[in-house]
Amino acid sequence: MKEAKRPVNAHKAYHAHVYFNEETKNIAKKLCDASGELFGLKVGRFHEKLVGPHPCWSCQITFGEKDFERYILWLDANRQDLTVLVHGLTGDDLKDHTDYAYWLGKEVDINLDFFDQS
Repeated sequence: MKEAKRPVNAHKAYHAHVYFNEETKNIAKKLCDASGELFGLKVGRFHEKLVGPHPCWSCQITFGEKDFERYILWLDANRQDLTVLVHGLTGDDLKDHTDYAYWLGKEVDINLDFFDQS
């Protein structure tokens, strides 16, 4: 099994996608709410359905390079075995979700067919 690529602070802005399911949605909701409350981050909708390229239910959190170190350490320590995709925001969605994709927890395959590669 390959090792998941850990987050590195190499971009100006990021998304963290907290993945969850029916059994873990309460843990995820508390984690996402705390991200907004403790760090003042923008927390997106709590999707209890598949959205975009994500293979699991998810919630998106937006943050910048200035919050990266402190937030990633906190997120990793408090995710309670939830998988989190962290990716850079460069304007190239495909690269953001492949080359600039980092993981807290188990890496999962995302749906790359979602991106128009023509």
